[in-house]
Amino acid sequence: MSEPRAKKHFGQHFLHDPYVIDRILRTVNPQPGEAIIEIGPGPGALTAPLLKRVPQLTVVELDRDVIPHLREACGNAPGLNIVMADALKVDYAALAPPDQPLRLVGNLPYNISTPLLFHLLGFADRVQDMHFMLQKEVVDRMCAGADDDAYGRLSVALAARAEVVHLFDVGAGAFRPPPKVESAVVRLRPRKPDFVIDDWKTFDRVVGAAFLMRRKTLTNSLRQLLSADQIRAAGIDPQWRAERVSAAQFAALANQLSV
Repeated sequence: MSEPRAKKHFGQHFLHDPYVIDRILRTVNPQPGEAIIEIGPGPGALTAPLLKRVPQLTVVELDRDVIPHLREACGNAPGLNIVMADALKVDYAALAPPDQPLRLVGNLPYNISTPLLFHLLGFADRVQDMHFMLQKEVVDRMCAGADDDAYGRLSVALAARAEVVHLFDVGAGAFRPPPKVESAVVRLRPRKPDFVIDDWKTFDRVVGAAFLMRRKTLTNSLRQLLSADQIRAAGIDPQWRAERVSAAQFAALANQLSV
């Protein structure tokens, strides 16, 4: 069976480089008995070697046309559990017993990577770690700190919830078809922040409002939420822009709403 054609509307770029695949496997180091979930397996380039290391594997795939190729690549292994669904809508907590931490892995479709990361953050308390292939530009945003050009809403959301490590870059030639951008593999390990967040929804709301108008001062971007005096009470200059504010400082701003 020939490899399926990658579909542009799904943002598909199928990984095929055996060196990159092996490096991902060694990085993830999957063990039997772990609840491993692969997102976007495509025709199974990573799925098949994963199944050689673990007897059970759940994959989430939306494209029904790749399913026969996936099953063939995995030798119709009985331990392969295929969930045909939109990764943005899956309840990942329901894919394993409540006492079993999830390990997520995948070559994520570039066109949904950011909203998918925000969706996955909702399951952070169930996740042991995540290893993803993403557009390098997204990984740069994930790892950025205050005052970095790539710093934004995603940077802050992750800084408050996880340890994020840029592991290695991957060239376009590792995929079919080759994307027009560079890629990178990143690891996320959920953990609690070392600062207080009174209410997570309020924190995310403040961060979102600040970066919605990132070129404006906090006085302007947060005017619907916080006064200049409240911003000062959090120890922050109201004339700063969002790109200068750390995750801990955003928490201090959000906590002003519960004072």
